[in-house]
Amino acid sequence: MSAMHYAFHDTVTAVPAAEWDALNGTQSPFLRHDFLAAAERHGAVAPDLGWQPVHLSLRDGHGALIGAQPLYLRQHSFGDFSHDWAWAEACQRLGRPYYPKLVCGIPYTPASGQRQLIAPGADRAAVSRALLAATMRLADSLQASSVQYLYSDGDAALHAALDGQGFAWRRGCQFHWHNAGYADFAAFLATFSADRRKKVKREQRRVAEAGLTLETRHGDEIDDALWQAIYPHYVSTFTRFGNHAAFSIDFFRDVGRSLGRQLVVFLARDGERVVAAAICYRSGDTLYGRHWGAAADYHSLHFALCFYRGIEYCIAHGLARFEPGAQGEHKVSRGFAPVATWSAFYLADPRLRGMVGDFLLREQQAVADYQDEMSGHLPFRQTP
Repeated sequence: MSAMHYAFHDTVTAVPAAEWDALNGTQSPFLRHDFLAAAERHGAVAPDLGWQPVHLSLRDGHGALIGAQPLYLRQHSFGDFSHDWAWAEACQRLGRPYYPKLVCGIPYTPASGQRQLIAPGADRAAVSRALLAATMRLADSLQASSVQYLYSDGDAALHAALDGQGFAWRRGCQFHWHNAGYADFAAFLATFSADRRKKVKREQRRVAEAGLTLETRHGDEIDDALWQAIYPHYVSTFTRFGNHAAFSIDFFRDVGRSLGRQLVVFLARDGERVVAAAICYRSGDTLYGRHWGAAADYHSLHFALCFYRGIEYCIAHGLARFEPGAQGEHKVSRGFAPVATWSAFYLADPRLRGMVGDFLLREQQAVADYQDEMSGHLPFRQTP
């Protein structure tokens, strides 16, 4: 610990991109320096939107970067998918403000994955503890109500460190598709019961009968004119629900160029006109569905473009998993299984910490029961 030196940064660009990305062993597109920097550069992440970057870096005694994590001081909970609004109200009733809070997560992105970046060959447990200790010290100095590691998954060192600090775990549920080594989409569909298989084929047929054609483009295959056609569909979904479309067209232009094949867009055309788009990202083994929008209500197009096209892509590219986004029980009948997600919370006020801890224990059981129920509605003749 004495040989490690940490620093906080108000922009990710304070850490050289090559050093940051060298720690990203899972190839997560959301932890790429380019993704985080573009979000800051184009205003999606900014203090006036309640996102103040305080990214953390950790170096060894020789100055080499051995650990890092994205970190934000938050003034509200919009866009982080923490679902802690009731806790904020309870905190205020206890006579203290809930904001600011300190969040380690990806802005506007409820995709599970690692949250700490640790150099290959480093002592993962020691580096993880050091990053967490620095985070807790910052939270204390800023009088933050809570520290939150959101959608943290697959990192045993971090989970052990969080447990050691008394974090409480919150269980959520999403619906993910898993690749059982299918040769093609038809082989996947062959595992369905007859009536469910007919339903999927009927949905695909209705898209074709509407005269729509589907295509796939990667970030390095999308020029400015095509982004001009795609972007209004991204905005339209937020407008319809009265929400803020955080990412600008310049953000997508930037990440398209920098992430290249890690940005994947599924398009629907009526003739030459782009009438719908599903914007996704990918790592080495996972496809992440993020944004969808359409010019009109085309029957079954949402399922065909956002789900079936993504499954076809995963099979063709050998990806193990497809995470199409949060919520959506309608995904179950189309082959997406309920999967637990996990986030960790530390509440500074012991009264609030006790109340939330009790709630989370009850919620965990309720979510587990919900997963069991949803598993009973999967379409397979036998569970793959």
